[in-house]
Amino acid sequence: MKDYKKYYLIAAPPEDVYLALTLPATLQLWTGEPAEMSTEPGSEFSLWDGSIVGKNIEFVESKKIVQQWYFGEQAEPSIVTIILHSHATGTSAELRHTNIPDIDYDDIVEGWNESYFGSLQEFYE
Repeated sequence: MKDYKKYYLIAAPPEDVYLALTLPATLQLWTGEPAEMSTEPGSEFSLWDGSIVGKNIEFVESKKIVQQWYFGEQAEPSIVTIILHSHATGTSAELRHTNIPDIDYDDIVEGWNESYFGSLQEFYE
């Protein structure tokens, strides 16, 4: 199992980035795929038409999102934490993704950089 941490700069205020990450209609706008999302802790989510699925754990409006991402029957949960910080150019999004299966690590990192935060950065440019 591996962990990944990175900061991403997004040209929008934290309030807008938070909504882009939590509202299904906005998620679909920047991902181009159907999305199921709720800010209700314990609810399940689905992004990129089911390519990413998991459970929502915690939300702090405009500041923090914590989710469990599903990777089969692994013993330790894979936890994604996104913390949004105000930045001179908009938002600094701090990503921490723990317990990524070794076999999935490279694909997950590429997904974060290109599809997830890469697409979000392009959306706000």
